Amino acid sequence: MTRPNIVFILVDDHAPHAISAYGSVVNTTPHIDRIADEGALLEAMFCTNSICTPSRASILTGTYSHVNGVPSIFSEMDYRVPTFVDVLHDAGYATALFGKWHLGESQRSHPRGFDEWLVFPGQGEYVDPVMIGPEGEVTVPGYATDIVTDLSLDWLERQDAEEPFALFVHHKAPHSPWVPDPKHAHLYPAGSIPEPVTLHDQHESLGEWASRTTMSIADDLTEHHLKEPLPAELEGEDRREQRASWKYQRYMRDYLQCIHSIDENVARILDRLDETGRAQDTIVVYASDQGFFLGDHGWFDKRLMFEQSLQMPVLFRYPSAIRPGTRVPQMVTNVDFAATLLELCGFLPDQALPSSQGTSFAGLLGGEQPDEWAESMYYRYWEHDDPNHHVPAHYGVRTKTHKLICYYNDGLGVPGSSGNTYPVEWELFDLVADPAELRNVIDDPANAPIIAELKTELARLQERYGDRPYEGPGTPHPEWADGYQQFS
Repeated sequence: MTRPNIVFILVDDHAPHAISAYGSVVNTTPHIDRIADEGALLEAMFCTNSICTPSRASILTGTYSHVNGVPSIFSEMDYRVPTFVDVLHDAGYATALFGKWHLGESQRSHPRGFDEWLVFPGQGEYVDPVMIGPEGEVTVPGYATDIVTDLSLDWLERQDAEEPFALFVHHKAPHSPWVPDPKHAHLYPAGSIPEPVTLHDQHESLGEWASRTTMSIADDLTEHHLKEPLPAELEGEDRREQRASWKYQRYMRDYLQCIHSIDENVARILDRLDETGRAQDTIVVYASDQGFFLGDHGWFDKRLMFEQSLQMPVLFRYPSAIRPGTRVPQMVTNVDFAATLLELCGFLPDQALPSSQGTSFAGLLGGEQPDEWAESMYYRYWEHDDPNHHVPAHYGVRTKTHKLICYYNDGLGVPGSSGNTYPVEWELFDLVADPAELRNVIDDPANAPIIAELKTELARLQERYGDRPYEGPGTPHPEWADGYQQFS
């Protein structure tokens, strides 16, 4: 059979609610929307660990963090764990990766399975970035989003029209510190951007953990992020709401301008596929590695299991197999990417990548409506008390109607963390009655039956995926290599 090509556009920290196809009220993204209009939009795609490095490892390997060896942003992917790119490359696909990698700095953690690659070290820079390839470092002049697209288009030009390819276009934008292309400086001016209704959320019903985190728009966004000093009249606790609104406008201005550049560069990729006659047989994926708080609950960043952080925007276009305007409401996760792309390319995922823990949703993209599908998903954030945002370690289960979260507040040490251990805290949200997740109802006696049901489901998912529940201070963590061996 003729195997389809893949163009996988992966961006960093792009929240679904900053994409007009997902109903954004703060910006428009006509070219990203084109992928949804001409293909499929996933309405309930969730990440299993909401931070860049772990999510990228899960996408590539189809495994959870405790299996692929990447529980935190400070981790390097276990090089023994196979990826779906390895499968494609071994089957004769031409493969390339340009842009953000962020899966380790050592030589053994460099991209593998790619014929060509040029990536940013760490997060990379927005302007005149240093990039690393097989031949070493090079400084590339220009704006990072344009550079990644330029490299990708140049590689496409050199490909044999008769051979399948898999191209990974990995932008660093819109990651902090949100440096826009100067030509977009006039867009989304401060004062014009609608505020989320929860910008001034006081977190009254949340656990003690919420008072320790440092992700507040009002208090934790700095001049480094905003590129201008805070006016003196906005200092002080009594000016907190006004300060949050002022900072929000400048944060979002830069964030949305960065996204505008991505949208323009998505158009360049789509147009080139059209011009070369390869659009019909090319799977185009647009995804972010997780969601992001855009002032929701007064926060920026991600990490937490709240919906704005948990949900990933994911769009698929494949004219040969996906009808325009398809919407996929079923619950899927980033662990399911590998199996899905392999099946779309004609492989049997269980045979091609037996270590994968994911389930292919290729049938859903094709319009199938299975009688049975996953009714819950498992999440675990491993970093505890990280030095930048002090988010506690936690895990939980999300169903269509509820979310149960356990902040076990202990565990994986990270560089610069305090190492503090705090009491275990549980939270329950009724996603039907309270979709904004403003009311933690864990203490309502009427919820005892649903709490028991969700705790049972949480334990089932942990056993299914080979994870260990928290059992108090000193609970051992998985040996990452052993986790891979268990599922390989």
